[in-house]
Amino acid sequence: MAVSNKAASLRQADHPLVIVITGDAGEQHGYADTLRPDGVFEYFGEGQVGDMRMAAGNLAVESHSRNGESLLLFRKMGDATLRFEGEWVCQGVQERQAPDREGHLRRAYVFELRPLEAIEAVVETTTTSWTANDLPTLRAKALAAISPTPTARMTSGSIFDRSRAIRDYVLGRAKGNCEGCEQHAPFRRSDGAPYLEAHHVRRLSDGGPDHPAYVIGLCPNCHRRVHAGQDGTEYNRTLQVKLLTLEGVG
Repeated sequence: MAVSNKAASLRQADHPLVIVITGDAGEQHGYADTLRPDGVFEYFGEGQVGDMRMAAGNLAVESHSRNGESLLLFRKMGDATLRFEGEWVCQGVQERQAPDREGHLRRAYVFELRPLEAIEAVVETTTTSWTANDLPTLRAKALAAISPTPTARMTSGSIFDRSRAIRDYVLGRAKGNCEGCEQHAPFRRSDGAPYLEAHHVRRLSDGGPDHPAYVIGLCPNCHRRVHAGQDGTEYNRTLQVKLLTLEGVG
């Protein structure tokens, strides 16, 4: 576990987590977290004096989605308690000049966090535009979406496009069949595509960009089995093993 005043990375067997903490008291240490009108939360990285480095807690936040980790935001209250603010996804990183704790200008990393449910809502209502024959292209787009170059990492990009790229590849890989029970999709979407749902085997919730090796296409029944079934945890482990084969790892 990597811990700082701002972030903690908890890598557990079933649900790897990155926990970030915000609060008004951070301003005295050179942090100025802000909620923008467009719903994005600007979260200052860790490092109170001098230039911030993309390491430790900062790197954990920037790479949480590629690592299959849930990003949970907590707010430090005046009575020293923490209030849970939900699950978020880092959509990009800004590099800007900002004062540190001693008032000197330095390089600061500002992470752009978007609520997970906002991403799910947009992506789920977007029609698909793929066929199984496009699989190599879809996979290349999915990998490119979650593996930006160092310079691209410092721009926000489109979190929705990244999420669609992952979803489209996973559903294309499934070829209309649940990758859990291997049965045909129970019905078709309004656009004619087989109805399957993207499940993240290493995260508390589903949605947001991730690595194809952590996302599997499931029918609604198998998906609910994972999240609500008595054997959900065990079944999720079975799906993790299946993904190794599907992605050519095992």
